[in-house]
Amino acid sequence: MTTFSLRCGTLELVQGDITVADTVAIANAANSMLMGGGGVDGAIHRAAGPELLDALREVKRALPGGLLDTGRAVLTPGFGLPARVILHCVGPIYEREGERAPELLASCYREALALCREHAIESVSFPSISTGVYGYPVTEAAPVALGAVAAALAEAGPRLCRFVLFDAETLQAYLLAARDLGLEPG
Repeated sequence: MTTFSLRCGTLELVQGDITVADTVAIANAANSMLMGGGGVDGAIHRAAGPELLDALREVKRALPGGLLDTGRAVLTPGFGLPARVILHCVGPIYEREGERAPELLASCYREALALCREHAIESVSFPSISTGVYGYPVTEAAPVALGAVAAALAEAGPRLCRFVLFDAETLQAYLLAARDLGLEPG
């Protein structure tokens, strides 16, 4: 684990399985239909249990057309997960969004962190949103994600933001992006 101390909190980078993260909240790389899918989304749905799908059906009723817009986030309980809360973030599909992709990706992280502040959530774990089936190159996504989280932690909580990254290649991309952003471990 690599740790960075920022003004209002701590940022951590670690390789692992987000479904076993010990933070109060975890973020999910959700699709706009909020009905589960593959990758991180599927793993979170399986680990949380069937109650998650029921909760998301309720959330969808309040959304225009039953869809969550790209760049937005919503909150549900964690159900069978160690995390008490799941923040469902819809990241951009890289090829479809083009020039808008970085802003939409950053928005996912900002929205999730705003929900953390609104609900007094002190710790959250993030996956690398949009870098799986949505095709966002991890070397481009990592600086956007880290920049959005570091900017938020420069102003307000939560006190801990952890990136739980699935493989060594993704972790390495995030470590290089942190260095390039001038984040100093320690």
